[in-house]
Amino acid sequence: MTESPAVTAPETENDRPTMPALAKGWRCKCPNCGQGKLLHSYLKVNSSCSHCGLDLTHARADDGPAYLTILIVGHIMAPLMHVVYFSWRPEPLVMFTVFTIGCLASSLYLLPRMKGIVIAYQWARRMHGFGKDTPAVTGQ
Repeated sequence: MTESPAVTAPETENDRPTMPALAKGWRCKCPNCGQGKLLHSYLKVNSSCSHCGLDLTHARADDGPAYLTILIVGHIMAPLMHVVYFSWRPEPLVMFTVFTIGCLASSLYLLPRMKGIVIAYQWARRMHGFGKDTPAVTGQ
């Protein structure tokens, strides 16, 4: 088999770095400028950024944030539940109450942040209408 030469990415793909966009999404800020709010209530996406005017109507998070939240909370709480049970043997009602509150609190904390990350990833990768017609703001 012959190897094909590496194809370099076009210049337009390098103007939207993914990691800074994900960090802005975690903070629920606009992935373009990092100043405007991404969400105007708990999970509702603003139609546009109040600072740079980025059109956010193209965002299609769907079930991704909920899936990621369940994945993270499950991978943290399940081993923690195992360790707590075999270390201290708490009463079942106490363990149920503590882990129910822990799962609810961590899920409510992570869900809007996961939605911000999914939308920021879509913007950085030019998915779902965040294409070439929406340029990135440079220098911010």
